Amino acid sequence: MEVTLDQVLEARERRAAAQQALLTQTGAPVISFCMNIAGPVKNGPLIRRAFREGLSRLEDALAEQKKTVLRRALTDAVTGCEALLAVEGEAKELKEICVDLEDEDDLGRLFDLDVVTAGESLSREDLGLPPRPCLICGAPGRGCASRRVHPVAELQAKTRVLLTDYFWGKDRETMAAQAVRALLYEVCATPKPGLVDRANSGSHSDMDLFTFLDSAAALAPYFRQAAELGRSTRERPPEWAFARLRRAGLAAERTMLSATGGVNTHKGAIFSLGTVCAAAGRLWTPERSWAGAEAILDMAAQLCRAAVAADFAAMEAALPETAGARLYRATGRRGIRGELAAGLPSIREIGLPAMEAALAAGGDLEQAGLAALCALMARVEDTNLFARGGAAGQAWAAAQAAQISGPIPDRTALEALDRAMIRRNLSPGGCADLLAITYFLHFGPSMENAPE
Repeated sequence: MEVTLDQVLEARERRAAAQQALLTQTGAPVISFCMNIAGPVKNGPLIRRAFREGLSRLEDALAEQKKTVLRRALTDAVTGCEALLAVEGEAKELKEICVDLEDEDDLGRLFDLDVVTAGESLSREDLGLPPRPCLICGAPGRGCASRRVHPVAELQAKTRVLLTDYFWGKDRETMAAQAVRALLYEVCATPKPGLVDRANSGSHSDMDLFTFLDSAAALAPYFRQAAELGRSTRERPPEWAFARLRRAGLAAERTMLSATGGVNTHKGAIFSLGTVCAAAGRLWTPERSWAGAEAILDMAAQLCRAAVAADFAAMEAALPETAGARLYRATGRRGIRGELAAGLPSIREIGLPAMEAALAAGGDLEQAGLAALCALMARVEDTNLFARGGAAGQAWAAAQAAQISGPIPDRTALEALDRAMIRRNLSPGGCADLLAITYFLHFGPSMENAPE
């Protein structure tokens, strides 16, 4: 919403009155924080997000310098977000903290931090510092502003670029970190029938918990790259973007094998979770960093659908000659490729509901993960189980998992099923990859930065 000059002037008068009231009430200097936003639109989701980031930085900096905040007042109005903090300490020291925040990075260039004492407001010149540079040309900012050297539209565009670049850098790192976190939660959840966990190596003689930890750590740059590819190619057709992602995935497989001494720990997750990260990046906006599980899964399907169709066409022609291709030709089972191309319905309909139900019943994240795994094993045709035990092994494992009832699986029953699956050399590796994505999507709302 646009504001008028009269509204801006009234807001300044209200802010000055509030500053004086805090000075009178506390006798301490007052830090006044608002955003430097050109043009008639002074508030909105992105501006509000930047303000919250700045306020968090300010409070952290004050705490680090052991400065006590005596009183605070926050305003969220059409004329902008404002914060007034009465802080114990010398005004000059507080101004130095504020200047450091303003000069810290590009986001800080949009912060307006004043320190007000009885009858005056400290300036940069009071600290022997030059005035702040212009956002556009770098000249002393007040001179450009007073002469209106730069059009408002140019200032608005620059502001948008600064905010977008800052928050994308931050959110991209968060996406990658949450993807690695999801892999770590998946492998550490214990006991998982037939799978590597903290108790044992399941039905796998060539890997253990530490193999998975090494692999997950090595893949962090790939998940960052996947998110970046999703965003940077969002104007391109989905299949074009996926072709670039697939090349990145092949390089990530080499990185994984190097980290694990040649052991395949996360090949499926590189494909599936990497595509989900790319979808999250493709849907990202600075106002809303997390698009939601449904939208992300829909986008993941759009990204890979054409490539998956081409893969199955090649398999029908007996190329390539891989275990997955042979299984597809023999049984028609499409595995994680078909699942992802369909938008991962097993996660929407099975994994996430089971995880949320366990959490609602009082379970922790480990128990919720085990609940999701059991539900997935009971209802998903896992090609890893087919490869190891055929249709009979798959059916047996599904029936056993289905018998472990309740929102929170019984630990003793899980341990017994783990022993039985190890004896049969069965491992639900496909369900393990789906569990990792379920964790990632569950963690997603913590990345959300849209206003309440």
